[in-house]
Amino acid sequence: MVRPARTVGFHRPDITVNRWIIGETARVREIVDLSLAEFRFNEAANALYAFVWGKVCDWYVEFSKPLLMDGTETERAETRATMAWVIDQCVILLHPIMPFITEELWQTLGQRDKMLVHADWPDYGAALIDADADREINWVIALIEAIRSARAQVNVPAGLQVPIIVTDLDAAGEDAWRHNEAMIKRLARIDSLARSDSLPRGAITIPVEGGVFALPVADLIDVAAEKTRLEKAVSRLEKEITGLRKRLDNPKFAESAPADVVEETRANLHAREAEEAKLRDALSRLAELV
Repeated sequence: MVRPARTVGFHRPDITVNRWIIGETARVREIVDLSLAEFRFNEAANALYAFVWGKVCDWYVEFSKPLLMDGTETERAETRATMAWVIDQCVILLHPIMPFITEELWQTLGQRDKMLVHADWPDYGAALIDADADREINWVIALIEAIRSARAQVNVPAGLQVPIIVTDLDAAGEDAWRHNEAMIKRLARIDSLARSDSLPRGAITIPVEGGVFALPVADLIDVAAEKTRLEKAVSRLEKEITGLRKRLDNPKFAESAPADVVEETRANLHAREAEEAKLRDALSRLAELV
């Protein structure tokens, strides 16, 4: 089993996104330790999945690309060192759950003095969490997700570069945008930022903490055609939802159907209701354009 007492082997990074991912690593390490100590192995596995896939792969790898491709040599070196450390921590923390795969990765990813099974278990924790970096990068992620959601809801082509407008932004938002402009534009497919005192007609509002952005899409999509498409989809879902509710409300179905069939029907109903809510939200977005 991996032994305790591994600490961070490099100085605190200067780049905000690197400080953020180190803090996220420290946060998940504490969750994993607590879960394993209380024999809640599923919680440890779920936390690691959310971290490795949702934070490292979904966000940090993408955030690091502009730094690695276009950054200064100092920025590239710091990001490479941070990335190497984070990947090592992913492999170490996953080892109790995936011992054979992680042992193979450990030997493949670098020159090692010993096998992973004999490596030290990390002991870093909340002291590595940088509150300012945490706040800034989470703001950036929220903005990117909001822009992506708005684009998807009104069917703006995924690869299309679009402009964005900001009408109000506090000092923290201004700093977050300035520090991360290249990452935001790249990941949200934004080609420019314009400032305005009011929102133009045909723009979708995108509220974020400390400010309001807007996506002018009236000239990018056929609003009438998109509205018709969404209304047809909502009508279809309404019929499916009505049918599923009638089935679940029927006492004979509940009494005679196997439990797994009843549960599957209930899950289908919840999924259809969630999909309908998203489509109605998209229709509300379109209403802002006319």
